[in-house]
Amino acid sequence: MNLRDFLAKLEQDGELNRVTKEISTEYELANVLYSLEEQPTIFENVKGYDYPIFGGITSSRDIIAKALGTTKEKLLLKLVNALREPQEPPMVENAPCQEVVIDNPDLDKLPLLLHLPGDGGRYGSATVAVIKDPETGRNICYHRIMQIGKNKFTARLIPKRQTRTTYDKVEGDLEMAICIGNSVAVMIAASLGPPPGTDELAIAHALDDTPLVKCKTIDLEVPADAEIVLEGRLVKEVDKEGPFVDLTETRDFQRQEPVFVVDCITHRKDAMYQVLLPGRMEHKILMGMPKEPTIYDEVSKVVDCKNVLVTIGGGSWLHSIVQIDKKHPDDGKKAIEAAFQGHKSMKHVTIIDKDVDIYDSDAVEWALATRFQATKDAVIIPNQPGSSLDPSGDHSGKKTMIDKVGLDATMPEDVDPAKYVRVKYQDVDTNDYC
Repeated sequence: MNLRDFLAKLEQDGELNRVTKEISTEYELANVLYSLEEQPTIFENVKGYDYPIFGGITSSRDIIAKALGTTKEKLLLKLVNALREPQEPPMVENAPCQEVVIDNPDLDKLPLLLHLPGDGGRYGSATVAVIKDPETGRNICYHRIMQIGKNKFTARLIPKRQTRTTYDKVEGDLEMAICIGNSVAVMIAASLGPPPGTDELAIAHALDDTPLVKCKTIDLEVPADAEIVLEGRLVKEVDKEGPFVDLTETRDFQRQEPVFVVDCITHRKDAMYQVLLPGRMEHKILMGMPKEPTIYDEVSKVVDCKNVLVTIGGGSWLHSIVQIDKKHPDDGKKAIEAAFQGHKSMKHVTIIDKDVDIYDSDAVEWALATRFQATKDAVIIPNQPGSSLDPSGDHSGKKTMIDKVGLDATMPEDVDPAKYVRVKYQDVDTNDYC
């Protein structure tokens, strides 16, 4: 369902907070949303601004699943199927996101947040960027943007990701649209990072209806139901970006990044501004969960993969758990190797059997305690390219180098299964006894 319908559904189900008290964008709103544990919330009275602010609509797997009409347990396969079978989205002539057109934009009128003391400036974080590569076509992804002027941001472009690759190879400006206030389907699709040439907006449409509209001033298409769209250009000029908190809840340093010039803003008549807390649950889930389908596909090539979980404790990036239906003695080791192919930034992976609840960290730890021996079941791969988000890695070269470890916590072969399976008590109605 689209964003407005989903917010109405959450409110109907008693899962949406409304804050009517006046609130400041300078640290206060971020702290309140954090204290509300990022539950879906609308802040109706934002000090100094006409736009209400909302956040929290991707703060748990259950909420995301609800938006996409499925359950947490079936969410992975829904993402896998959308990646495998994208659907071309329809185009519309008139769209809610273009009810108001501003040709001389003033970014001071947008309720950009100061999230934490030490931030480099006012930031947009729930910011889905749309570009077109001359060779591979349309691409959408996330870029944090820091305001540096009345109509200018700096945009964090990560090397070797599509926007940076396109920006570096084109001559002159690169047209870009930033969409703020998106459906869950668009937010998830923008996180997935499929191979070049795969249109993430087609993935979004496979997840849920995602009509598009042509931008007013640039040759790009954007989700018609977005709340706010910033139309502009990445120019061949750089300026300071950062510091800003990153995925591992540590502060990313200041860089020189490309300048994004905003030439036009379009929005709904009653537009809402969307926020996402850096380093917290929405950030973590939107980074980690989209790697689960790619791990699943690689592991499924070699063994019977049942589920994948990129864990919050691993920064939603460095650790994962892979559940398999083990049929051969070396299936655990095969799964380890394939999992690292499915997510090349991953540092540690644990393989479990299908009888272990992948969402229960105590159950996973129990499998490690009872089914794993380091000399037989650990796979150590030293000195591998890894994630720059890992502060313990070797950052002295062009690429961060780390040691990767896989833990095969599946049941050993040729053993008495009774020794490796947890007993279960029977639930009874205690009202009959108390």
